This record gives sequence, structure tokens and C-alpha cells, in this order.
Amino acid sequence: MSVLQESLDREAELARADLVAWRHHLHAHPELSNREVETAAFVAARLRALGMDEVRTGIAGHGVVGVLRGGLPGGRVVALRADMDALPVKETSGVDFASRVVDEHYPGGPFPVAHACGHDCHTATVLAAARALGAVREQLPGSLLFVFQPAEEGPPVGEIGGAQAMLDSGVFDDLSPTMAFGMHVGPLPKGMVGYRAGNQYAASCLVRITITGQQVHASLPWMGLDPMPPAAAVITAVGQLYRQVPAYDAVTVSIGHVEDVGRFNIIGQQVTLWGTIRCIEEADMALLQDHLRRLADHHAAAYGCTAEITYDQYVPPVTNTQAWLEATLPSVRAVVGDDNVVEVPPAMGYDDVSVLTNAFGGVYLNFGVQDTTVDGQTLTARPDGRGLIPNHNPGFYADDDALTTSMRIHTQVAVDHLLGTHPHDAPG
Repeated sequence: MSVLQESLDREAELARADLVAWRHHLHAHPELSNREVETAAFVAARLRALGMDEVRTGIAGHGVVGVLRGGLPGGRVVALRADMDALPVKETSGVDFASRVVDEHYPGGPFPVAHACGHDCHTATVLAAARALGAVREQLPGSLLFVFQPAEEGPPVGEIGGAQAMLDSGVFDDLSPTMAFGMHVGPLPKGMVGYRAGNQYAASCLVRITITGQQVHASLPWMGLDPMPPAAAVITAVGQLYRQVPAYDAVTVSIGHVEDVGRFNIIGQQVTLWGTIRCIEEADMALLQDHLRRLADHHAAAYGCTAEITYDQYVPPVTNTQAWLEATLPSVRAVVGDDNVVEVPPAMGYDDVSVLTNAFGGVYLNFGVQDTTVDGQTLTARPDGRGLIPNHNPGFYADDDALTTSMRIHTQVAVDHLLGTHPHDAPG
């Protein structure tokens, strides 16, 4: 074992208590997308205390980037990315640091707020990685960027935010990464890493369908045009849109929210449907958008109404190339062993880290933090633990002990890329 490796192992153990404390604080104080004011301040304060060369704040809203320059010459730059925002979910995890936050002012609210996706884990892990790597900076070539991104779950409609906004801000122009890396916690067994060559997460867009009729009293429906029946017909029909794409391509079209005039005895002027399209194959997105537009137009016209459909917040799929996996997985296996690195099927969730990996190259992986087991491609709960609770569920949980392993993976991947350690190392 090299002196650097011994130093990293020692620093990882020293950082564990901070990692857990930071994660608990963030978990108890969640903030929704584009409102991560206190989270960003917490992150920036910790980065300054850790002695970063620079701490850049206010990026694309509340984004933060810590810059650490190594003590040895080298041109590579690793970006370790974490997302910071939480979800409008009422937490039922039962942990003693559970969120009790309610956002009274968020558009569409008030909302209970919780880290039901695990972004508190990501933020605390990358902060701890910054601590460990900062302690060995004199032994490192190149530079490290610790990227804390707001609004990964999507900003409120009409606002700008997320990874694309960070990229567009120019924050990486003077120090362009040669690799972006991150991992998303989930219900895999604790310490297990899941990867997929090709598209690991789906492409996504937000859908808004506004159907307009003619408002009238509910007792006089013949004197108006009711937008509710065509809205209901659209909701029913979207379940058949999968038939427009090849059977081997995974797609979903889901309507998650219906907004109307809000009065029982009024036939309203408009009904607005909010939903999402997900496609593992990016080429299917335009096809589904076109079919959904025609579907909405024709159903509305059948009832004498009109439909307007808009697509927003497009996120490209997360794609792991074979070359980048070959460069990165040896570092992961060095930490967790061969048996704990498994190939996983594609997921219909999205993550806008794809913007960064598309721009700079890199890898995004799944990381297990729950009491589960894997049999082939079947994931089941372990009877001796809390079991399998997926992300975005009010009861979602993550085991603190697993996060030290996640931090160690982040540091190992970063150091190996800076050093160009592996024979399949991607060019930087």
C-alpha cells in the first residue's frame, strides 16, 4: 500500500464523525429546489473551514463549488458532484433526525419537506471527501472541484436551475473538468455499487397540457364547453402511448397532477394536466412528444375544446460509456471488492448529472444504503433490518455506516484519475 493510500484511509476514518453529523444536520433541515439558501451557506462554510483554495457561491441560484489545487503539477481536473435539494414529502422514516420542515411559501404549497431522495447523503459525502482529499493535497497533481448543485429535482415552472444552469453560468470555464463523478444512493444492499454500460437513467421532460373550454354553472352544462371530459380522456389515453415505440424500448408517460377551477358547482374554463415523459432511448422522446400533442389536440377537439401542450425542463439520459467504466470501476472495486460491484438494469428515473458527464466525460453510479439482498436482478428486503424502501417514498432511509464507503469510493476515483493509475484510464 502506498503512502498516499495509507493517508487516504486514515483521513477517511477521521472524517467519518463529521460525515454523519453533517448528513444528520442536512437531513433535518431540507430545502426545496431553487430554495437551498441555508444548505448552500452550510456547505460553503464547511468548505472554507476545510481550507479550499476557492469557494464559489451563488452559482445558478444557490450552487456552490469548492476548488482544491494539488501540490504537484498536473493538468487533470476531477469534479465530484452532489445535489442538494429535497422533495415535497412528509417524512415517515422514524429516525430521530427526521425533518419537520414545512415550506409555507413554495409555489403550489405549503409543502412538508424531506430528503426522501437521499441528496443529504450525497452532499455530506462529497463534503467529507473534500475533507479527506484536502488533507493529502500536497501529494496530488491537478485540481479537484467539489460541485454542490441546486434544483436537481427540477426548479418551479418558469424558473431556471439545475446542472444546465450551472454549466451555462461559466463556473467551469477557467478550470474545466476532465472527469465528472458521482453516485446516487438507493435501496441496493449497503456498500454495493450498481453500474450500467449505456443509458443508466432515462431522458425526461415535464409536460403541461392546458385544455380550454367555456366556463358555465354546473347546472347548465349545455351552455358551456366542459374541459373535464377531454382531460379525463387524455389521462386514460396516455397509458397507450407506449405502443408507439418499439417493444424493447422502456418509456413512461405519467400525469401526476390535475389543476382546475377548484369549485364543485362550476364547469371551469380550463383544466391543466401536469406530467412527465421518461425514455431510456433519447430518440423516443420526440416521437412521444409528437404523439402526445396530437392525442391532446384531437381529444379536446372532440368535445369542442382546444388544447395547448408545452414541454419543459428536458434532461438527457445518464450514459456511462464502456471506456469510462473501464477507467473507473477498478477504483471502485479497490474499495468494495469485486463481489460488491454489479451490473444493474436501466432505471426510469432521471438525474441531470448527465449534463456534466456529457460535457466533461465521467461516470455516475448507484450506491446501496439499505437492508436488502440481490438475487440475480431481483431486489428483496432483508428480514433483519428496515427492508427495501425506494427513493421518493416518505419512509426512505439510508444507513450512515454505508456513507463512509461512499466517501472512500469518491476519493479513490478522484485520486486514480488525477494520477492516471489504471491501464484503461480515459484521456484527460
